[in-house]
Amino acid sequence: MTIKKTWIYTILLLACFSITACFEDQDDNLIPDNDIKDFVWKGLNLWYLWQNEVPDLADNRFSNTDDYTSYLDGYSSPNALFDDLQHSDDRFSWIVDDYFTLNNALNGISKSNGMEFGLGLIDGGPQVFGAIQYILPNTDASASDLQRGDLFLTVDGTTLTQTNYTNLLFSSNDTYTIGLAEIDSSDNLVLTGETVTLTKQVYEENPIFITNTFTVDGIKVGYLMYNRFTSNFDQQLNDAFGQFLAEGVQELVLDLRYNPGGSVGSAINLSSMIAGKPTSDLFLKQQWNNKIQAALTDEEVSRNFVDKLTDGTAINTLNLNKVYILAQYSSASASELVINGLNPHIEVVHIGSATRGKNEFSITLYDSPDCAYSCTTGINPNHIWAMQPLVGRNENAAGFYQFEAGLIPTIELGETVSNYGVLGQQDEPLLARAIQHLTGNGRFGTTETNSQFTIFENSNTQTLTRDNMYLNDKDLPNIFK
Repeated sequence: MTIKKTWIYTILLLACFSITACFEDQDDNLIPDNDIKDFVWKGLNLWYLWQNEVPDLADNRFSNTDDYTSYLDGYSSPNALFDDLQHSDDRFSWIVDDYFTLNNALNGISKSNGMEFGLGLIDGGPQVFGAIQYILPNTDASASDLQRGDLFLTVDGTTLTQTNYTNLLFSSNDTYTIGLAEIDSSDNLVLTGETVTLTKQVYEENPIFITNTFTVDGIKVGYLMYNRFTSNFDQQLNDAFGQFLAEGVQELVLDLRYNPGGSVGSAINLSSMIAGKPTSDLFLKQQWNNKIQAALTDEEVSRNFVDKLTDGTAINTLNLNKVYILAQYSSASASELVINGLNPHIEVVHIGSATRGKNEFSITLYDSPDCAYSCTTGINPNHIWAMQPLVGRNENAAGFYQFEAGLIPTIELGETVSNYGVLGQQDEPLLARAIQHLTGNGRFGTTETNSQFTIFENSNTQTLTRDNMYLNDKDLPNIFK
């Protein structure tokens, strides 16, 4: 460990534990439940983005061991403590009782039946319908006749509502049966009598869902539908851009409409594949809490464009000065980072609707105080809890990060459940609008969507990783490794 690294680590730990520095470490004396709660408080006290704005996370909150232990005893569970320590502006932090499952999910491995869908309200609710958005290959759903645009109203014979859809669709029940529906001549959703039974299985999702190349008016256009920023698939993403280069792609349509986020490193890699900017050009600058920010230099909070993957593989770049990005409310965090990060450098034509509005990033915290809770070295063997708290924000090279209400599209065009189209085909509405723009054909403006059927939720934001944007170990500043 370098002198600088040792010094900064010591300063951080002293700041974090100053409230207990004058009395002995009580970790070994805590009951098991308090052992976890101790990890929750200390991890958040060090890393949480809003640490200095949460009174109960103040460094001087407790005067002695008894005061601190009494405070922990006052909470019925680690979840209750975690919830109480969250800032009112925090919409996205969470805690889990199994970090093995969390780590798998961050790497794209989870249980899935292969049906990805949106959920909408009928006439404002309370009745809910499902609209299939895409089917994952090699899954139970892919073996059925289900396809994009299919609608459903029931699960296991029960009508979906605002109060029961979470339990019916996202509970621990691995098998359920959906009742299909259609829009009749009076624009009402009615059951067709058809049902499909689906079963979830452990599945590793390849986020590179569709790659396509076609020529329109003499212009070679590349299309990429990318559904999650999963670092395990960065090489395959680079290979896709290698194919675009080989085919002479001149314009790119990047489809992030269903991408809820993921790895910051993958977002930087993707942006570098698109723009090909020098590695001296700033892509983002991190904003941490006061404690962490004070320990970092300007260089350590800055991330530039890259020309290599972490394994040293040269990045395939299109060197574009303009990119078309399809994005909407289900596009979040790392998807928004690509749009916002590229904006100061090249022209970004955002087609769709306003995005989710998540500009914060998280890290995974384990009960491992020897490495400031940021790794699994020396982890507490008594439990397997972990946290995924928001720890910072990313601003672009122009210093912009305030898009809590979402990034506003260049061309507004919402998806319509009655006309989803086929993903990757030139007549799919959002892709068609991009083609109109890049060829200079057609008129532009807003389009009407059927307000009777409004999507409010997507299945991929109900997964364990949700709409998370995270730094994994290789993305952390060097002083924490």
